[in-house]
Amino acid sequence: MKRALLFSAAAMAAGLLTAAAVVGPELLSGYRFMDALDRYYAGYEANGGAWPQIQDSCALCHGVNGQPRDAQYAALAGQPAAYIETQLHAFAEGRRRSAQMGPLAANLSDTQIKSLADYFSRQRPETTEAPERDDALAKRGEAVVAARGCIACHGERLSGGPLGPRIAGQGEGYLSDQLKAFKHGQRQDPAQAMNAMASSLSDEELKATVHYLSGLAPTQPHSAH
Repeated sequence: MKRALLFSAAAMAAGLLTAAAVVGPELLSGYRFMDALDRYYAGYEANGGAWPQIQDSCALCHGVNGQPRDAQYAALAGQPAAYIETQLHAFAEGRRRSAQMGPLAANLSDTQIKSLADYFSRQRPETTEAPERDDALAKRGEAVVAARGCIACHGERLSGGPLGPRIAGQGEGYLSDQLKAFKHGQRQDPAQAMNAMASSLSDEELKATVHYLSGLAPTQPHSAH
């Protein structure tokens, strides 16, 4: 009887060791996954508040944290808060037209607009989609930007200032669309400065400017306040 019990105990121990060998790595992987998930949500809530966050609805077009990977969409990460707030009000009031942004902005409260502006202004900006480098074209674009004094409104390294948004590192498609819209009066700058500047650009200068700006690495985000 004692021998049978010893054999049974030995068999049980062997079974547990076998189970541990098989299941153990899966349990360890599970623990690691849950730990990573906990750390992700801790960072998510520290950055933007409890889930769900209103800015999550912007990610489909503007990317996670406002940094898209599609060059057709505006990068919001690191934009001055005042600029984002002004543009959202312009969309909401129909002063800036967009079939997508108009209805979305119209449904936002002033508090929500301020919250979004504050959130995106704090995010780290990156280059959206750097084009294949053309040194001659980039050099011409840099000369156009310098000649037009773009830094006066768009800030140091064109990463956003009190009067203008970050244009460094924006996607080629987005920059091209906006400059053409200003040039042809489809988008209006209240001060008309952008309309006047864009209308003075030849097609080749516009192309060069867009190429230069889209490949320019933006600096760190501005303070939201």
